[in-house]
Amino acid sequence: MHEIRTEPSEEMWEYIRRQRRHTLELLVVCAVGLVPWTILLYFTLPSGYTVRQWRVTWVGFDVLLLLAMSATALLGWRRHRGVVVAAVATGALLVCDAWFDVSLALGTPAVWWSAALAVFVELPLAAFLLRKVLGMMSLAQWPGPR
Repeated sequence: MHEIRTEPSEEMWEYIRRQRRHTLELLVVCAVGLVPWTILLYFTLPSGYTVRQWRVTWVGFDVLLLLAMSATALLGWRRHRGVVVAAVATGALLVCDAWFDVSLALGTPAVWWSAALAVFVELPLAAFLLRKVLGMMSLAQWPGPR
C-alpha cells in the first residue's frame, strides 16, 4: 500500500505559523521573567544550606539519568525517531549532573573527582549525543513554508 502525501493547505500553514509564534512569545516572556528571579535568588539564598533526603535526591536523579540513557539506547536500537528527544534529554541531564556535582563539591577535596568526571565523562558524552542529534536532524526532510 502506498502512502499518499499532499501539501498542507494555506490554512494549515497559517495555523502552524501562529502556533510557532505563540510558542516563541511564551519562551521570550519566560526568559525575561527568569532574569529578575535569578537576581533575587542570588541575593536572598543562603550560601550554605543543610538539606534533608540528600541520598534520595541524588539516587533519584541518577535513576532518571539511567532511564533517559536506557530509553535513548532502546529507541536508537529500534531506529525510532523518538531517539532524538531521548538523546537531547539525556544530554541535558548529563550537563546538569556535571554542574551539580562540581558546584556542590566546591571547597571540598571531592571537587577534583567531580571535575574529572565532568570533563572526561559527562560533558563529552553530552556533546557526543547532541552532535549525533544534529546529524540526524540534518538528514530529515523538512517541508518548507509556503
